[in-house]
Amino acid sequence: MIPIRDTIPSRRTPVVTYAIIALNVAAYLYELGMGPAQLQRFFMHYGIVPVRYADPTLARHFSWFEQVVPFFSSMFLHGGFLHILGNMWILWIFGDNVEDWFGRARFAAFYLFCGVASGALHVAFNWGSPLPTVGASGAIAGVMGAYFLLYPRARVLTLLPIFIFITFVELPAYLFLGLWFLLQFLSGAAAAAAGRAGGIAWWAHIGGFVAGALVVFLLGGARPRRPQARRPTMKPLWDRVDEYW
Repeated sequence: MIPIRDTIPSRRTPVVTYAIIALNVAAYLYELGMGPAQLQRFFMHYGIVPVRYADPTLARHFSWFEQVVPFFSSMFLHGGFLHILGNMWILWIFGDNVEDWFGRARFAAFYLFCGVASGALHVAFNWGSPLPTVGASGAIAGVMGAYFLLYPRARVLTLLPIFIFITFVELPAYLFLGLWFLLQFLSGAAAAAAGRAGGIAWWAHIGGFVAGALVVFLLGGARPRRPQARRPTMKPLWDRVDEYW
């Protein structure tokens, strides 16, 4: 399932969402100027490497500041073009409405909190792994978790490949995001059962989503929002696709 856009327009310009996207793109362009060996060292220093926290002997080589920084820096780094494209696309779709609800300053703090929470859970479930983890997906999962509670009745225009056919369908946000979370949980559980570390940070996604939903719940946002204005829906699909672009 590939989301194309949701049906809720933002009430004001999502400045923080745009700024986060710009920072991620700038960091990725910086990465492109590095050779493979230099990039690997860069990720080892600024990505989350669980063994740095699990091994006391190794941890002594880093100051507390150097141990904290990766939880923030890693969420602005990416391992490739498709990695950053997918993450920024999801943030573009869901970030504006969540920023509307939080307000700009609180949304920035919320985003960073979800990124740190997702990184912490990743370390806990990959204790001792020497592989660096980078990417904004944990923080963005927090945005998705918040959206899940705030706008479950919103519709998400979704590109759905069915074998060799491609179709567009509108899914309720609670269904799209619920299925996404279920996939992360099942994949994370399977990876843990198989004793695999590295690859996709499933538990970072799970941790971010839960953290985002929990923050919204604690702030009293569990009652779904009913926006006054909506983007037009697609009925029938073949007549209304242009309204989504």
